[in-house]
Amino acid sequence: MALGFSLWCAAALLALGVVAVLLARNRFATTIIYSASLLLTLALLGNALIHLITNAAPETTILPLGLPWVGAHFRLDALAAAFLILVNLGAAGASFYGLGYGRHEISPSRVLPFYPVFLAGMNLVVQADDAFSFLLSWEFMSLSSWALVMAHHRVPENRHAGYVYILMASFGTLALILAFGLLAGPEGNYAFDAIRARAQTQGAWPVLMLVLIGAGSKAGLVPLHVWLPLAHPAAPSHVSALMSGVMTKVAVYAFVRILFDLSGSPDWWWGLMVLSIGGGTAVMGVLHALMEQDLKRVLAYSTIENIGIVFVGLGLAMAFQANALPDAAALAFTAALFHAFNHTLFKSLLFFGAGAVLSATGERNMEHLGGLIHRMPVTTIAVLTGCVAISALPPLNGFASEWLTFQAILLSPELPQWGLKIMVPANGALLALAAALAAACFIRLFGVSFLGRPRKPVAEQAHEVDIWSRTAMAIFAALCLLAGALPGFVIDALAPVVQAVTGSHMPAQTTIDWFSIVPIAASRSSYNGLLVLLFIALSAALTAYLVHLFASKSVRRAPPWDCGFPDPRPVTQYSAGSFSQPIRRVFGTLIFQEREQVFMPPPGDMRPARFHVELRDLVWEFLYAPISGAVSVTADRLNVLQFLTIRRYLSLVFLALVSLLLVLAIWS
Repeated sequence: MALGFSLWCAAALLALGVVAVLLARNRFATTIIYSASLLLTLALLGNALIHLITNAAPETTILPLGLPWVGAHFRLDALAAAFLILVNLGAAGASFYGLGYGRHEISPSRVLPFYPVFLAGMNLVVQADDAFSFLLSWEFMSLSSWALVMAHHRVPENRHAGYVYILMASFGTLALILAFGLLAGPEGNYAFDAIRARAQTQGAWPVLMLVLIGAGSKAGLVPLHVWLPLAHPAAPSHVSALMSGVMTKVAVYAFVRILFDLSGSPDWWWGLMVLSIGGGTAVMGVLHALMEQDLKRVLAYSTIENIGIVFVGLGLAMAFQANALPDAAALAFTAALFHAFNHTLFKSLLFFGAGAVLSATGERNMEHLGGLIHRMPVTTIAVLTGCVAISALPPLNGFASEWLTFQAILLSPELPQWGLKIMVPANGALLALAAALAAACFIRLFGVSFLGRPRKPVAEQAHEVDIWSRTAMAIFAALCLLAGALPGFVIDALAPVVQAVTGSHMPAQTTIDWFSIVPIAASRSSYNGLLVLLFIALSAALTAYLVHLFASKSVRRAPPWDCGFPDPRPVTQYSAGSFSQPIRRVFGTLIFQEREQVFMPPPGDMRPARFHVELRDLVWEFLYAPISGAVSVTADRLNVLQFLTIRRYLSLVFLALVSLLLVLAIWS
């Protein structure tokens, strides 16, 4: 029943895409499409939430679609329900936000038809129960999101972003096709039940590599991340929230479904590899975010960081599961799922905030903003909440899930392999570094964009955004606070998923006094977000009261210390580049091959001095640029094949057939 309802809602979203084409020129199209999307995603959210909380039995169905002898298999189990909640929570928030933000859209006819199709594709991926349906839904998701990235295709940067995205998406899909081919084997039965039945641990390592490429490229793992900081800023802000907060989690779902469910028991070195990639991704993502000045590019790079944290948890779960430590695996897997859920909340909130700033000022460059706290107070509070959450500061939700990840890392001495004994603490250090850098990154983002004085007239003339956008931000800010203050409810809701995947689950958290969370035992460690929240609130109130009681009643203003060179212009404020300079000088030579140049005019020349910083993306230059160049050269050389005669084409076909027969003969 629940599965059938969910599939009907997904079908309605696909039909809504057709309706959007017919209504694209109607002035009420934005309201109709986003309202219908909101209602359908709320229905999907409620349906999945009931299925998960009640721990209902898995449901399956086969529809007479797709391949004639196979049909389309769909399944709703605990894992699918958990990710359906995540998908539709983000989708409902984006649809609600779109009711206001969508009215400012320059080209609604290029956004509205693909928006509900994108939502349907993500829902169908999570419910697919055979390789064909999974890959078809995956392509729906990829192509519709590509069309949304290309909505403003007249901008050259957006065209480049769309080109890189579609190439990486196609490459990832090819890797998943090969992975499913290996899993299905020579029998060719692509139903997930059949794949589970023949799952073998031995010889399955190519599946790990292919899934890391296929799902990792969509999630944004380094070095497969290059499309993400290009595509997310190019899309409309509510679509950016979906791509960053939701679509990357669908990729996490694909990774979990294939490697934890369909591939059999993992080897211990699988966990080592995933763990190492996750730790490196987290640090690289936040370092790139610290160097950026574009609000949406900062948020895109921070998505890479948080995906790295999720994969650290998944790698730990693999390592513990391979060594028959189900309780530790349950803790690590819970931490990964909890952080994925939290990232959906605070990253959606921050992209909504970036969209609000863009609507109010027309600017995404932090160096052109400033002083927005006085002109956009609601947006400021919402963005501040998101910045605190993503910086993993208590009492918000980002801290709770990262704290659980560190608790899982502290269990690494129980692992017998020396490779894991060394790499797990090393990745703990990387996560600690990433957390510190993330705090610096979002202090920089919030301080430069919202505090101080307006740096440009557009910031000085900014105004608060529409009620729909403000309400959407307020709801997600409240959810970040609730999930951080009462994380035990989320952890207990995830217990059926963790039990199904790892064979164990964390102790029931909501039965513990004062809503504390206890990963293993109270004698080892515990955390209480509610008490931390109350302590911070009471401390702030008491401090404000004492300041009001004992401070002077008269307000005095005086210029700050200015080194003897008073200059009241906003340009003298600390800039985003100034903030990141110390960090850039520490990591710049190794990570970015940084070069600083100072152009100083000779004495007596009144021209201003110039300071220029050059940063290089080494992953792009050393991995993708050579491949791109080789493809271009090869394409130019093979261009002659377009102008051959029929006789030569037939000769080439004959030679190809002979070559294939020789390869088959040698192989057999």
